[in-house]
Amino acid sequence: MTQDIAALIGSRICHDLINPIGAIGNGVQLLAVSGGAAGAEMDLITESVHNANARIRFFRITYGAAQADHTIGRQEVLSVLMATAQGGRFTYFWWVDGEQSREMVRIAFLMLQCFETALPLGGEIQIGQEGDDCVMAGTSTRLAIETPLWDSLLAANAYPHKAALVQFALLPPLYRRLAGSWKSAMMTQH
Repeated sequence: MTQDIAALIGSRICHDLINPIGAIGNGVQLLAVSGGAAGAEMDLITESVHNANARIRFFRITYGAAQADHTIGRQEVLSVLMATAQGGRFTYFWWVDGEQSREMVRIAFLMLQCFETALPLGGEIQIGQEGDDCVMAGTSTRLAIETPLWDSLLAANAYPHKAALVQFALLPPLYRRLAGSWKSAMMTQH
């Protein structure tokens, strides 16, 4: 029940924020078309609106409510990941073909956020498929793995999660509900 309420809250927040952010983006486009307000300030506003839109799209999938039969196509996933990565420290590779269940993509996005915590300098995160199993790998020049935090994904222990680490708390129940469709995850330092 708590899981469902959290997802509904996530959906509501994303829904309520997408319209004003979209309106700001439309206003910036109108200013650009009319020839007004060009310069570094407008570039910063434009970049910020794009980043906010990308994050809202990512959060809608990751933290929003979804019906069991909802699917997401590969192109939509790629679009969200490309927008999220733009100007950031991470590069994402989605090697999973075809449509996937929204829950599977949600788990992948939560796992991406887990990987991001262990790659403080950024890096590459790859999501692939081996048969019916999904695999994830991350590489970076530096790893910062907090073992008790990662152990909390496998054991039902009470790790004291902070807001920035909520993905670690949400992931195990989703994973169990999907009967463990994630085969493995690994990180390497180069």
